[in-house]
Amino acid sequence: MFGRRRGHLGSEADRATFRTLHTASLASPALREGLTVTSAERSVRHLRALLGTPAVAITDTAELLAWDGIGDHHTHQCPDIIATAVEHGGTRVAGHRELPCNRTDCQIRFAVISPLMVEDRIVGTFQVFTGDATAGLVRAADEVATWVSGQLELAELDASRNRLMEAEVRALRAQISPHFIYNSLGAIASFVRTDPDRARELLLEFADFTRYSFRRHGEFTTLAEELRSVERYLLLEQARFGDRLGVTLRIAPEVLPVAVPFLCIQPLVENAVRHGLSEKGDGHITIIARDHDAECVIEVEDNGAGEDPERVRRALAGDAELDSVGLGNVDVRLRNTFGDDYGLVVETAPGAGTRVIVRVPKFAPGVHP
Repeated sequence: MFGRRRGHLGSEADRATFRTLHTASLASPALREGLTVTSAERSVRHLRALLGTPAVAITDTAELLAWDGIGDHHTHQCPDIIATAVEHGGTRVAGHRELPCNRTDCQIRFAVISPLMVEDRIVGTFQVFTGDATAGLVRAADEVATWVSGQLELAELDASRNRLMEAEVRALRAQISPHFIYNSLGAIASFVRTDPDRARELLLEFADFTRYSFRRHGEFTTLAEELRSVERYLLLEQARFGDRLGVTLRIAPEVLPVAVPFLCIQPLVENAVRHGLSEKGDGHITIIARDHDAECVIEVEDNGAGEDPERVRRALAGDAELDSVGLGNVDVRLRNTFGDDYGLVVETAPGAGTRVIVRVPKFAPGVHP
């Protein structure tokens, strides 16, 4: 038998590599949240474990954020050595002059200070306190600081992405048709005398629809919540159009908990209503949500006049004049969230109606309501 014994991790070097990677992985989640007191406190002990030194500290550009190890009587000296580290711009060693200590039993004699960089700017420092600042330790401290900087860079990218997504949602909210709001209120008003009970019901649906559309919390929602808002929208439109607007919903219960970007289905349905009803004829909207292996597939289809595929392509590419309901916005947010394989698929032609297909993974890292 030439196979390795189960559970064997190879040589001592292999085991050391595994321990290092495992320790780094424990620090990573906190650092991916950015440089804060909380993230520093959660990661600092793992960073000290990587180096095996008496103490380490994480700072921003002004003050200490977290300390781990012995010699905490040196913590008040951290801010003083931040300024010189920021001015120096690279890894440096501080000695007895910057770390004076009268305790004969103190194991700390030197500090290795490395800057933490995000987008070519210093956002803080990683400080390693030791009794002997060897060349190997200086290099190791610099490598750990570089790795920490990489995690903070990823945190900044995540934050930038979230800010972009929030801006796109705000832009989409701004595109909610004022005509829809006025027409909905007009339809509700028309029932006040003839059918006051229905008027009250529609007014509550309108309130719930606007409350959902303009909520401020959460980049994602469940498909169930998104479809509830869509149903409210369609009830309000049916109050306006009456029998001219038919609706079919076929929703698989098992996909209702799937997380989707907020307001990703509503614009598709609004587009279907807008283009699915001719000026004099009737229209029918079909919404399907089904389970397909590891994905949820959502289809919004109308039997209206259809559209020139080139105009649709331009709308998805961001042509604001052709994208009055934000299809391009939805396409971008789907791609940013799940990858380029998950953009909108639009099947249409003049006189043939329109079908828009959305695929989302049932489970995606970092995506939750």
